[in-house]
Amino acid sequence: QVQLVESGGGLVQAGGSLRLSCVASGSIDSINAMGWHRQAPGKQRELVAGIMRGGRIYYADSVKGRFTISRDNARNTVHLQMNSLKPEDTAVYYCNYKDGLFRDYWGQGTQVTVSS
Repeated sequence: QVQLVESGGGLVQAGGSLRLSCVASGSIDSINAMGWHRQAPGKQRELVAGIMRGGRIYYADSVKGRFTISRDNARNTVHLQMNSLKPEDTAVYYCNYKDGLFRDYWGQGTQVTVSS
């Protein structure tokens, strides 16, 4: 089992910044992927940014140039730096960990609210 603990959500004005962090613990594989998804009210959960196996980084088109994902392997931590936030970024953000067998683990979610 893998446990994920997220932090860093909150309320910010449009144009502001937030930094999300997620710490993984438990049965950590040497080969895995970590990323951030989000779910807005009435919408499906979507992948925002991820660091895939082998280090390839993915960003959704809607956040390219504004969000930066980074990882500290020694601390099993992944961060999401979010700049130039927009009201449409408002959602619950979930940390995701995919293990060597492609099983998904999820954090509890952290609310990000961007006011206009």
